[in-house]
Amino acid sequence: MRWIWFDRFEQFESGKRAVAIKNVTLAEDHLHDHMPGFPVMPASLMIEGMAQTAGILVGEARAFVEKVILAKVKRAVFYLVVRPGDQIRFEATVEQLRDAAASTCGRIRRGEELVGEVDLVFSHVDQNISGLEFPEENFVFTEDFMSLLRSYRAQGGEGIKL
Repeated sequence: MRWIWFDRFEQFESGKRAVAIKNVTLAEDHLHDHMPGFPVMPASLMIEGMAQTAGILVGEARAFVEKVILAKVKRAVFYLVVRPGDQIRFEATVEQLRDAAASTCGRIRRGEELVGEVDLVFSHVDQNISGLEFPEENFVFTEDFMSLLRSYRAQGGEGIKL
């Protein structure tokens, strides 16, 4: 993962639920390029933020051993526009967790307002795609990524087992 699309976890219940916070700021280049003159957060990047939040939840449930990748966006519906200065919450819940895959449901909120709903399916590629060989190392949950999670834990983050 080259960049993380949220600022911190607010809640993390292993294998069940995670809530991550994203502060939207004019310092982010995509806000200027997406709709010139009307800076808004692109829906595609809110889906990415949900995928990262839910993907970490799914990966942590199996001790980050599996290579977890986004397989499908089952549903993505947006109701509100997110602007600079807003803070959004990615709320991810595990619906199913199996050997080959996992499904999650997610809600994006700005305060109490529902911004969108994003339901996702993740694949555990080593368990799910027969006949293909993948690198032995975990290219999803890399050492750099795990270092970021350890840093989060050192700063008082609760719930993530490393």
